[in-house]
Amino acid sequence: MKIIGSIEELGEIYGAGLSQASVDKVTKALTPLYRGMIEMSPFAALATVGPEGLDCSPRGDLGGVVRIIDDRTLHLPDWRGNNRVDSLSNIVRDPRLSLMFLIPGSNTVMRINGRGVVSNDEALLASFEMDGKHPRTVTVISIVEVYFQCARAVMRAELWNADHFVDPAKLPTPGQMLKDAVGDFDHETYDREWPARAAKTMW
Repeated sequence: MKIIGSIEELGEIYGAGLSQASVDKVTKALTPLYRGMIEMSPFAALATVGPEGLDCSPRGDLGGVVRIIDDRTLHLPDWRGNNRVDSLSNIVRDPRLSLMFLIPGSNTVMRINGRGVVSNDEALLASFEMDGKHPRTVTVISIVEVYFQCARAVMRAELWNADHFVDPAKLPTPGQMLKDAVGDFDHETYDREWPARAAKTMW
């Protein structure tokens, strides 16, 4: 197998295909339209890097996955999850991060590269209160660059085409996957209790 080992080799393959628009769309702060797109996104993938390696974690919130403070600052609350805190552990040691925003029904993907700090400021946490609950931390993100992604990947995947949605019955359950990973595991009890447990710790 031939391996590409340099930026120059990549340039020979891809360089000629770079359009001026691909360069011009990158800004150092949110434009009004970029802001509008991100405000409509309920889901983002958060990528971070730390001493142990890379992490990519899903983040979701129906009211908008991030709160936009100004054209260079975002707040990302950390709601209840699995308590692994992989992303947060990375950010407190290496502030670099990247966010990829998806908007249901849209083929356009928004991307932000930036730097983050993790805060447990009481007033900040309280500002996100929902149903009497609040996040345990909020990541304050400083934007370095923001741009929209070419729509071709989402179009090829037909991500929002209901005709191609996978039947959940054909997928393994969380309990079955845990049993597959660890062997001796009571997957039936886990799956039976999971919906109630998940609903109780949604926020």
